Amino acid sequence: MASTDVTRLDGQAALVTGASSGIGRASAMALAEAGAAVAVNYLGSPDDADAVVAEIEKNGGRAVAVKGDVSKEDDVIGMFVAAEKALGPLDIVMSNAGIQKDAKIGDMTLDDWNAVIGVNLTGGFLVGREAIRHFRSKGRRPDVSRALGKLVFDASVHQVIPWAFHVNYAASKGGIHVLMQSLAQEVAQEGIRVNSVAPGAIATAINAEERKTHEAEMLKLIPYGRVGDPIDIGRVVSWLVSDAADYIVGQTIFADGGMTLYPGFRGNG
Repeated sequence: MASTDVTRLDGQAALVTGASSGIGRASAMALAEAGAAVAVNYLGSPDDADAVVAEIEKNGGRAVAVKGDVSKEDDVIGMFVAAEKALGPLDIVMSNAGIQKDAKIGDMTLDDWNAVIGVNLTGGFLVGREAIRHFRSKGRRPDVSRALGKLVFDASVHQVIPWAFHVNYAASKGGIHVLMQSLAQEVAQEGIRVNSVAPGAIATAINAEERKTHEAEMLKLIPYGRVGDPIDIGRVVSWLVSDAADYIVGQTIFADGGMTLYPGFRGNG
């Protein structure tokens, strides 16, 4: 008998890019916990991705590691083919892979700019385009999901909060925001739901050194009083692609402990 829990993802297949660590790993784990089979995308050594796959399988789920560089068209096309060969038609895609190359504007090189835009924004375009193509090819499966497909982008609070000394990253996330909305406007009538999750400060390897030396300063920017954990984002993603969120289209869910409330203005209005 099918589950009546609309947060479950049983019978569905998902692809998460950049899923060997951090937010991507947590999202892959949360999707698997909800019942989805998960393709774990990685770039570089397969060890971390294989560890994610092994943990999902240990918990009774299905998973496969899929290598690919999201900034390269052929790699993105190939990862979708490999994911569907292993798991069947994809119902869920999370475009998560991202990088930072921070510098003052006077010191930022064109290579720094292009690298971040290439992975974060062009990668989002390529993954989003392939997701929509594959959702259309798959067709509807009303026995497992009300939507034809669910596409989620990993955005950032910096799609709305300017970020000096990180202009390439902030620009890429601002671009992801309008990319998401434009895709949602284009394909919603087909039954494809496109949304974003926007993390605030999350405890990942990318900010480990900063947290070690400046966590007290970081916490001043977070009204809720703690740095987020990757699973805080993973749980939002899992819910957002479930039928529990079926009427949510073209939206950004901010999971930031209140950072976008601009706490520096508290008492200073």
